[in-house]
Amino acid sequence: MLEVTVAGEPDPATGMVLDLKELKDILQREVTDRMDHRFLNYEVRELNGQIPTCENIARAIWNLLEPKIKRGRLHRIRLYETPDLFVDCYRNGAPKAAGRG
Repeated sequence: MLEVTVAGEPDPATGMVLDLKELKDILQREVTDRMDHRFLNYEVRELNGQIPTCENIARAIWNLLEPKIKRGRLHRIRLYETPDLFVDCYRNGAPKAAGRG
């Protein structure tokens, strides 16, 4: 599972930082269509030659999404490996593995 956080000032007219339909379309095109049911380190160019760890995948997703988000700014990517193990990736920071427990 993937969680994406976008930060910024809400538009006064819409009350939204970014229309969630627009974010959903970006996620579909840039992440799901590109990575779902793929052999990640061979079929996904951004992961070619890398071990597809949760940290590397989160960083690749960040790099795919950041230039596509035009309103607000990408704040966090949280990629779950299991329901209680995940990686958080923030702007200007290396991904950090974490878990609940």
